[in-house]
Amino acid sequence: MTQDEMKRKVAAAALDYVQDGTIVGVGTGSTANMFIDALASRKDEILGTVASSEVTAERLRGHGIRVLDLNEALTQVRALSVYIDGADEFDGDKNLTKGGGGALTREKIVAEASDSFVCIVDQTKQVEHLGAFPLPIEVIPMARELVMGVARDLGGEPVVREGFTTDNGNIIIDVHGLLITRPRELEDELNSVPGVVTNGIFSHQGADVVLMGAPDGVRVID
Repeated sequence: MTQDEMKRKVAAAALDYVQDGTIVGVGTGSTANMFIDALASRKDEILGTVASSEVTAERLRGHGIRVLDLNEALTQVRALSVYIDGADEFDGDKNLTKGGGGALTREKIVAEASDSFVCIVDQTKQVEHLGAFPLPIEVIPMARELVMGVARDLGGEPVVREGFTTDNGNIIIDVHGLLITRPRELEDELNSVPGVVTNGIFSHQGADVVLMGAPDGVRVID
């Protein structure tokens, strides 16, 4: 089974977590795109969606799926029923690294606004410790060198993502070479640096359930 086939299987399996008559949070990236394609078959059964990026919103609308602003959605419901998104890697405690697509801040916001977070991945994303994938940090541009210095002090090798601006108008610094054995502590430490909008460690907003595609099918990690 190819990696794309595993992604399609977990994307389809995630439909089981979509409740009729609710608003669904939708993530960003290749696996999330496959979920959007699958969600099109249920679009008349839900109230709508909240997208974690402009790219996701465009794909949802292309399928005729209603997209709401989060503030608008939360005037209608107490919380989104579920947030469904992929990850760049995940560990045994369901901590995640996200942000390869640059939507990490909005992804964290939508995850926090949801009753549960279902993470859909293929088995190549499973790691013992986070850090194999470079850690993205969304940064206000004037704080670039400040944040890069902090990243170096932590033992990382920071690189500005060239030619990329987030939907919020900020830059991304990708930090290579970190071995993240205490994800929650590092998430908090980085987020305390002035100029950091947020970083790509999802520990406070970690997954409630991971659906992992493997050659033998979809494995549920909860």
